[in-house]
Amino acid sequence: MIGEVKGWAKRHWPRLSLRTYLFASFFLVAALPGVGAVALRVYENTLVRQTEAELAAQGAALAASAAVLWPEAPPGRSVTPASARYGEGDSTVDLSATPILPERPAPSAAPAPLADARAAAIRLAPVLAATRGATLASIILLDRDGRIAGGTGRRGSYAGLAEVASALQGQPRTELRRNASYHAVYRFDWLTRAAATRVHHARPVLVDGRVVGVLLLSRSARSLFVGLYEDWGKIVIGILAILALLILLSGLLSRGIARPIEQLQEATRSVAAGRGGVPAIPPTAAIEIQDLYRDFAAMAEAIEARSHYLRNFAHAVSHEFKTPLTGIRGAIELLQDHADSMAAADRARFLANADADATRLTLLVSRLLDLARADMMVAGPEGSADVVAAAHKVADALRKTGVTILVEAASSALFAAVPASTLEAVLTTLIENAIQADADRIVIAITAGEPIRLAVRDNGGGIPAADRARIFEPFFTSRRVSGGTGLGLPIARSLLHASGGELHLLDEGPGTTMRISLRPAVHPLDQR
Repeated sequence: MIGEVKGWAKRHWPRLSLRTYLFASFFLVAALPGVGAVALRVYENTLVRQTEAELAAQGAALAASAAVLWPEAPPGRSVTPASARYGEGDSTVDLSATPILPERPAPSAAPAPLADARAAAIRLAPVLAATRGATLASIILLDRDGRIAGGTGRRGSYAGLAEVASALQGQPRTELRRNASYHAVYRFDWLTRAAATRVHHARPVLVDGRVVGVLLLSRSARSLFVGLYEDWGKIVIGILAILALLILLSGLLSRGIARPIEQLQEATRSVAAGRGGVPAIPPTAAIEIQDLYRDFAAMAEAIEARSHYLRNFAHAVSHEFKTPLTGIRGAIELLQDHADSMAAADRARFLANADADATRLTLLVSRLLDLARADMMVAGPEGSADVVAAAHKVADALRKTGVTILVEAASSALFAAVPASTLEAVLTTLIENAIQADADRIVIAITAGEPIRLAVRDNGGGIPAADRARIFEPFFTSRRVSGGTGLGLPIARSLLHASGGELHLLDEGPGTTMRISLRPAVHPLDQR
């Protein structure tokens, strides 16, 4: 089951950048304290609103009881029934928005309460006492003028309080006030705003649609830390959810960054030791790391190709050097053993063979140095040559009796991003090869475009089909007897490659056709 889930996730995983992984991680870690603080504030506000709802429910029940027990009284303030509604969802307090008023002041001096309110207070006294004992709320009964009728030993009027004034108009109201008598119980009470706050709720008593009195209830909200203790199960679930999210994030970072890098490190060591290969690109890795895997695979392939090239090159060099060295050593041994008895003609022949072999070795060393320079060459930014002019220059230099060299170009000047010396060296090699292949007509056709193309065609004997795939291999030549080294075409291709050009053999008709591709360049005069 887990394997199937992992496989599905790998197939559908989006390509994410390394910045996305890091930003998501840092953002989540940075947001956790804020999320925790917001959660505490929301929870604390919920406790205050819960206290308000409980006071509103108690006030509604007590107001209904008071309306039934209220004696006959002179008419009170007439209100509409809609103005006295206060149901679920009608909470009006919010710790973050509702201002916290000063502590409730002492009642102002006032005459004795109305007779009907005093009688109602006597009838309601047992109910208020039982409710107060069960809910620990302060409950005060006021007459229709806001004067204290019961519920406390104080005397006077609370008509000046905002919540009482609203209730006298028939509208229940809740206010938050400071609780000066509060003393810190918990060490971290300073973290909560509700610790020293008391909820005050005023509820009108309605008889026949008229306000005959007001019930003023107040109670402190449940302490935040008491609430946390009582709701520890929910809080533990939240902590576990956060830990699970962090574990998930750690796994995401491991899959996206850490593990792919470790696998690439192991692959690097294996490739460096000459064993192993490039691992598959992890689908859950970051985009940059996936690109790094591709670059590493390309590098490993290039290293393997270079290693293969060096092995073959070393084998070819040893073979090419072994033959003339063997001839030289044989001639020296014969001369050492038979120099006195050897005829002058034989001595001269052996010396001539040794000299020819030494000359071939010198030529091989010189061409190997040329090949090494071509392989290591890095084109400079200033390389630019007139292709038409270079072709005419080489044609004029190599034209001789019995050999026709033509240059075909649509324009008189065409500039390519290649040094003139490089282009001339390559054309010289191709034309000399054509002349050595018994060609008497050579055409250099130049075509403008991107890239610029030069086709060097001759009517010589051509290249056998079996040899066409190997003509660019170092030391491969069909003219070894006549002194060919097999390094001319590899050197020409390396020179062009260093300048961003290419050299290919084309299968076009009789003879041989070599095509040169060059990047166009802007002539300095055209840049002004």
